[in-house]
Amino acid sequence: MQRIAIDMDDVMAETAQKIINIVNNANGTNWTKESVGKNHPEFNTHYLPHRDVLFEKGFFRDIPVMADAQEVIKKLHEKYEIFVVSAANEFPLSLSEKLEWLEEHFPFIGWKYTVFCGHKYMVKADYLIDDQPRNLATFEGKGLLFDAPHNQDITDFQRVHSWKEIEKLLL
Repeated sequence: MQRIAIDMDDVMAETAQKIINIVNNANGTNWTKESVGKNHPEFNTHYLPHRDVLFEKGFFRDIPVMADAQEVIKKLHEKYEIFVVSAANEFPLSLSEKLEWLEEHFPFIGWKYTVFCGHKYMVKADYLIDDQPRNLATFEGKGLLFDAPHNQDITDFQRVHSWKEIEKLLL
């Protein structure tokens, strides 16, 4: 059975949108995912003073699920061995929150198929779906770059814009 490794933040979970909402609420701005992608350096001047929120208890627990992720990953789970891979170690308080989030939204995957790691190159899979090009660059299988505001200038990997597009590609 082929194996798919799937990142959490900005792939399964709408992490960027939550950050954008925090920045907008704090600054009275109206950034969108589309405008952040076009003006990433300018957005960073608004975001960086609020970056510590990523280290606060509760940040990762209530992030909305990416559109169509539950439905498509459930279908993929019937055909592939699915592993969730996340760099949760960077944000120590996120470990339990991410496990709880996965249990709530993706209970069919299970904790035995969840890998929290700093580097994803050690994960052996046929596919890696990730929003960070640094993870795809060292991956030995087929990397799929999940579209996100911070990766708009990347052209080195096959880009996927939605879970419906992944469904068409892998199913």
